[in-house]
Amino acid sequence: MALTGRAALLAALGSLPVGIWEPSWTGILAVNAPLAVACACDFALAAPVRRLGLTRSGDTSARLGETADVTLTVTNPSGRPLRAQVRDAWPPSSWQPGTEVEASRHRLTVPAGERRRLTTRLRPTRRGDRRADRVTIRSYGPLRLFARQGTHKVPWTVRVLPPFTSRKHLPSKLARLRELDGRTSVLTRGEGTEFDSLREYVPGDDTRSIDWRATARQTSVAVRTWRPERDRHILVVLDTGRTSAGRVGDAPRLDASMDAALLLAALASRAGDRVDLLAYDRGVRALVQGRTANDLLPSLVSAMATLEPELVETNARGLTATALRTAPRRSLIVLLTSLDAAPIEEGLLPVLPQLTQRHTVLLASVADPHIADMATSRGNVDAVYEAAAAAQARTERHRTAEQLRRHGVTVVDATPDDLAPALADAYLALKAAGRL
Repeated sequence: MALTGRAALLAALGSLPVGIWEPSWTGILAVNAPLAVACACDFALAAPVRRLGLTRSGDTSARLGETADVTLTVTNPSGRPLRAQVRDAWPPSSWQPGTEVEASRHRLTVPAGERRRLTTRLRPTRRGDRRADRVTIRSYGPLRLFARQGTHKVPWTVRVLPPFTSRKHLPSKLARLRELDGRTSVLTRGEGTEFDSLREYVPGDDTRSIDWRATARQTSVAVRTWRPERDRHILVVLDTGRTSAGRVGDAPRLDASMDAALLLAALASRAGDRVDLLAYDRGVRALVQGRTANDLLPSLVSAMATLEPELVETNARGLTATALRTAPRRSLIVLLTSLDAAPIEEGLLPVLPQLTQRHTVLLASVADPHIADMATSRGNVDAVYEAAAAAQARTERHRTAEQLRRHGVTVVDATPDDLAPALADAYLALKAAGRL
């Protein structure tokens, strides 16, 4: 079997007769000189790394759980072919655990004066901006005895957006919205409804809806029909304080709140309402205002992508004041926060009348499904204690929710999987009742 070039050279070098001789520098150099010459030649024939041109292209955003392909173009301006190993380094959260080595390392050959592309496929595990670190290139000679190595900084950023898993509920909620808009009459004339048309009176209609002027002009009694008013203002407030950092399952509460906010925004914009977003703890973390229906969701997911819970107590007074400035006229304020007793009783309740005097307030909170599992635990002493602790926690949440309801606040308390559709249902119920 014929040997390859490098194997043949090493075999020849290894078979050189050495004999018995006294160790000396002259002898060592004499024996290793052919290998040194081969290494020097291999090094000289390796393409230089510093002169390489590197540019990036590809995806700049991806939803959490999806892939993003980033292409690295390597240009070899030298007169020697490039035979290289390339490591395209990104933060560890850019890949699923255990896949970084395979995904970030590439073999590449670029003939002299030409360019080649290689693609790094990212699959991020966290929201936010993922920035490329550096590209390390090891250039080998034809015998692969020696190599040049260097690094290049080639900036690129991939923004990882919220996954919006509750999008699957949007068709059913839109169907309910169309049913609500298609009703022939809204029996409650309350606030937030607008005149739609006239029709003949039927037994059971609210007599306050009778249009006496129209009735005088015809032989039958005419009643006004009403439909939910469009172009209402909705302010979604995300609490990014310490309580939003609590993990429910595999994700913090903030992520479930974001998902619910996205479904509500998509539904409300289809209903013709205007939606703004405020993220706050002790300062404004994000603010999205004045977006059109087409620009709303892209703006929201981009603003939410970099939000992270802050390990500080939310300033309820500052949040209230900022919300009132952001929504100067009557609006629906949707507050996505915790139902823990201490933050509500000490922070929100004292300032809540400032919001409810001017606005309709809806509070949505993420419940831990593990509490429900603990409440059914039986069989041993530890399980009974867990069940008692779960019952106490649920009682406290119910008591806190009742306090809020007595102040006129609509409360939605649901697990992460159920929060988004439950919040959408609460919005539709308010709209149907004419309370927006």
